[in-house]
Amino acid sequence: MRALGSGIGFNADKGGGGGGRGSKNGVELPKPKLHFKKVRQQIWALVGPRKWLLLFAMCLMFINRFSGMVVPYISKMLVDKVLSPMHHELLPRIVAIVFAAMILQAFTSFWLTQLLAKAGQRLIAEMRLKVQRHVSLLSVSYYDENRTGVLVARIMSDVEGVRNLVGTGLVEFLGGIVTAVLAFGYLLSRSVSVTLVVFAVLGVFIIGIQRAMRRIRPVFRERNRINAEVTGRLTESIGGVRVVKGYHAEDREHRTFSAGIDRMLANAMKSVSMTSMLSTASAGVLGLVSALVMWMGSNNVLLQNWSVGDYVSYNLFLAFMISPVFQMTNIGTQLMEALAGLDRTNEIMSEIEENQTPGRTLSIPPISGTVKFEDVRFAYEKDKPVLHGITFDAQPGTVTALVGSSGSGKSTIISLVCGFHTPTSGSITVDGYDLARVDLDTFRSQLGVVLQESFLFDGTIRENILFSRPEATEEEFQYACRTARVDEFAERFPEGYETIVGERGVKLSGGQRQRLSIARALLAEPRILILDEATSSLDSESEALIQAGLAKLMQGRTTFVIAHRLSTIRRADQILVIEEGRIVEHGNHQELLAKGGRYYDLYTRQHGLEQNLFLAPGEGDTTDEEPVEE
Repeated sequence: MRALGSGIGFNADKGGGGGGRGSKNGVELPKPKLHFKKVRQQIWALVGPRKWLLLFAMCLMFINRFSGMVVPYISKMLVDKVLSPMHHELLPRIVAIVFAAMILQAFTSFWLTQLLAKAGQRLIAEMRLKVQRHVSLLSVSYYDENRTGVLVARIMSDVEGVRNLVGTGLVEFLGGIVTAVLAFGYLLSRSVSVTLVVFAVLGVFIIGIQRAMRRIRPVFRERNRINAEVTGRLTESIGGVRVVKGYHAEDREHRTFSAGIDRMLANAMKSVSMTSMLSTASAGVLGLVSALVMWMGSNNVLLQNWSVGDYVSYNLFLAFMISPVFQMTNIGTQLMEALAGLDRTNEIMSEIEENQTPGRTLSIPPISGTVKFEDVRFAYEKDKPVLHGITFDAQPGTVTALVGSSGSGKSTIISLVCGFHTPTSGSITVDGYDLARVDLDTFRSQLGVVLQESFLFDGTIRENILFSRPEATEEEFQYACRTARVDEFAERFPEGYETIVGERGVKLSGGQRQRLSIARALLAEPRILILDEATSSLDSESEALIQAGLAKLMQGRTTFVIAHRLSTIRRADQILVIEEGRIVEHGNHQELLAKGGRYYDLYTRQHGLEQNLFLAPGEGDTTDEEPVEE
């Protein structure tokens, strides 16, 4: 896509952002309860494509668990047939069986880890790519309502725990169930009464765990949310370090970050307290079960209902049944964390992509650039209109300039031209195509934007210019650089066009960054060109030179210009004076001056101010004089 969309946001005229999915007018809305059916669907969406891998892993898991049962099972034979009667001839056979079982268990454990851990990591990578792709296709209004750092955390952190749904966590959880069931079956064969007493105690404990999990899950969800907020603020603080230092606000930012860390710590402490309570309860249950088995089992041995080997074997199998139950406490916590992350990931994935809005089905062909606004009204928030009945048209090869006080609606009009928002009522057409029904990919590939705040990536000069059209030839690249006067400073650097510009172009001056943005737009060869104070950071000499290049770029293209320095738009074909979301005056420079209205007031006030900057006190009192055009 040739549109310079990254980093673009026309927010200057907004009255406020619309409410997001999770909030309304700044108030956090309660999250919908996740039902088992939805959980099952979410898990299957992840597990389904990997079902054969998981099936093979389950087979390995069964082999692993059965081989692990050899030691407790053969212990009865060891005690009753080797140790008690002192029959040494059976010992080598028993040792060989145990050794073989342990080797098999070790081998299957290795391959389970290799297969599932790597599958989990691949899942994380795939989900990050999927979420990032989806986020990049959301509307600009979604970015307006969500901080950059929060979105980064949603992409990078929330998917981390999901590996447990496909990785070792889920299989270990199922393996624990299998082990517990097998051990329970053996225990019943030894003694129904003892086993039912033990199982009753464990049943109460399992019910308690289920209730505890319901309380733990919101804690983990809250942890993800707090982490995203703190990360978001930290990202902003580091990105705006010059503003922070300029206002000596390091201590304030530290206090803000400290407050966030305190919230994270409080949440972590709460989760630790809850999990430690589970661990304590687990230890108490283990002690109670051990005491019961010791009492009842010893009586069975004394009454000669059990042999000593039966008692030893029963205790070992009991451990094999209880241990997975306790392990499932920890694994269950991991799965809860994974599901909490999956909840948050699905929230963002359920947002409708910008180009998937119902009705956007028209693929627009190469355009000539006729743009028409017909009674366009727009509001970022309901009942807070920003534009009121805007009507005008812009023809190919013409320049339309938007002027007016800050917050009057200029940037909102440009945002609508770019398709970043859709009118509340009225229509915007491009070559007769309703922009609300157009496939935005086919439209924005014919759009170029140069902003006042030039956004550059942390790459080379060449990479930033070629961003608009990576397939451009070297000749086209050099032409864009010469026209935008990038060659004047780039070729003086030791690395030339391979010079790294730093994050957001921090290693370049404001004027140099703006020249790169202009070169990037030149290379895109757009049919519609947006210039938002495109030369505001340039000195007078550089501006005059680049204006000549921009004049060449504007030929045959529909150009929209936002300018606060009115002297730069005197040659515009039409000037729209915007005030409070309405077009109050419409005409060219001479026509609007002749009217003596709002444009005349703006122009004479600004022209007089510019003159007075170079005059001694008292010399600039020429308010009654008609301004002389340069």
